[in-house]
Amino acid sequence: MAKHAKHAKNTVQDELTSLERQIPSPNTMVRFCLALFALLFSLVNLAPARGVAPDALPELAATELPGEARQTIALIRKGGPFPYERDGVVFGNFEKQLPAQARGYYREYTVRTPGARNRGARRIVAGKGGELYYTDDHYQSFRRIKEP
Repeated sequence: MAKHAKHAKNTVQDELTSLERQIPSPNTMVRFCLALFALLFSLVNLAPARGVAPDALPELAATELPGEARQTIALIRKGGPFPYERDGVVFGNFEKQLPAQARGYYREYTVRTPGARNRGARRIVAGKGGELYYTDDHYQSFRRIKEP
């Protein structure tokens, strides 16, 4: 009986050793995950940055904007102070509705909406080059603002 128990014990140990060889070490797993992440990140960066052509957006004269939008433009031009905490944050252009630019190029500002309990849907997005865009449908569409 002892002979069978010893043989069974050796068989179990052999099986465990075989399984341990099949399981990658933590270092191997970490290296694999980092390599996979690097591959995915490089594929994302290879994707062409799409955006509309600068002249493809409809234009809107600043004088045609609602008064609240003209007030927001005045605040942008003088550097604030802005009424909303999120005014001036980076606009990522994830919807690709504006011309493609490097991240951080665009900043967004809230246009007050009378009667709204929150920030509403109206925004002005300002580019580092001084260009301004208006949306009244929360980034679904934009019009370039023409200033005199």
